[in-house]
Amino acid sequence: MDYDWSAADLAFRDEVRAFFDEKLTPDLRRAGRLATSVYPDHEASMEWQHILHERGWAAPAWPVEHGGCDWSLTQHYIFGREAMLAGAPTLSPMGIRMVAPAIIAFGTPEQKDYYLPRILTGEIFFCQGYSEPEAGSDLASLAMSAVDDGDHFICNGSKIWTTHATEANWIFCLVRTSRDGRKQQGITFLLIDMNDPGISVRPLVMTSGEEVQNQVFFDNVRVPKANVLGQIDDGWTVAKYLLVHERGGALSPYLQVQVEDLAVAAADQTGPDGTPLIDDPAFARRLADARIRTEVLEILEYRTLAQMAQGKNPGPASSMLKILGTELSQQITELALIAAGPRGRVYQPHITKPGGPVTQYTAPEDGYRSGEEWQAVAPLRYFNDRAGSIYAGSNEIQRNILAKAALGL
Repeated sequence: MDYDWSAADLAFRDEVRAFFDEKLTPDLRRAGRLATSVYPDHEASMEWQHILHERGWAAPAWPVEHGGCDWSLTQHYIFGREAMLAGAPTLSPMGIRMVAPAIIAFGTPEQKDYYLPRILTGEIFFCQGYSEPEAGSDLASLAMSAVDDGDHFICNGSKIWTTHATEANWIFCLVRTSRDGRKQQGITFLLIDMNDPGISVRPLVMTSGEEVQNQVFFDNVRVPKANVLGQIDDGWTVAKYLLVHERGGALSPYLQVQVEDLAVAAADQTGPDGTPLIDDPAFARRLADARIRTEVLEILEYRTLAQMAQGKNPGPASSMLKILGTELSQQITELALIAAGPRGRVYQPHITKPGGPVTQYTAPEDGYRSGEEWQAVAPLRYFNDRAGSIYAGSNEIQRNILAKAALGL
């Protein structure tokens, strides 16, 4: 199997690089570089989405008739890789990468005409309403009710860990419309306007101090049945389809950037004996292991890409890549915290570009910082990354999937 880029692929890569060089302003690069989690500064993310939309590149994976690009799988991979290497802020995945493909696959013509153009422009900004206080990894146990009321459903319940619910004006929810049959049955996929009466949002303060995630409460919220995506009581089918898109994407370029930046930082940091941290055998060994694992992850991503390019189903590869990618990311953020040293223990979110407000913190009036920018980012990324092995389906669940699908257990 040939993993080398063709001449056309290299020409496309150069075109993408030239675009990034021209359009990525210093402020946008800073937002990408100083992001503290997978979610960048919201304003920077939306500004970058508008720039990409003008070029026709905001949602390249969509079908061309809905605003996507007629690219090969290799070109999609190159584009994502170059964006990460250039330090571009990421776009919120909830609209473009998650619910939009589900709308394209299951939506009515009217739903496609209404939502898709507005998701592209950012006029509609979605958040995800899946998890509940008593339904996380076991999502099928969800209890938020949607009671039939003619042309509407009356919704009651709550969703939790809802990222960017304070910024979103729409939410896609899994709701319970029936309790007959297995618990996966009787679930409906519903699109809900966040401005509807009866919806309230309570921000949750994360370990990093950021208010990125929230709990959303629904008190007798009337939602038109026209907002059902797919079939009533068959939302689990839509949810499974969406999860494939949530777990997709190339992570190795981002991790390669992180590990190489870490190597540079470790060369500048000195230990108690005055020698560079990079020369400490224990740290150097762990850094080398992280580098090797990023290369392995990249090869696995290439193999998956090659299978998909040949029209083959990659099978449980998304579960495997999710496990390897998130656990490797946790390893790298742990090493970054070690490299940051004592200054990495200082809480300085005013230096970073977090994904949400940090309300329980007062920045120094003179903007003083202790150490370098990366030393302020390191502890926030470390805390945020602890959730990586939980969200999008916990890694324990992914291992169960692999045991069944790959090992036949």
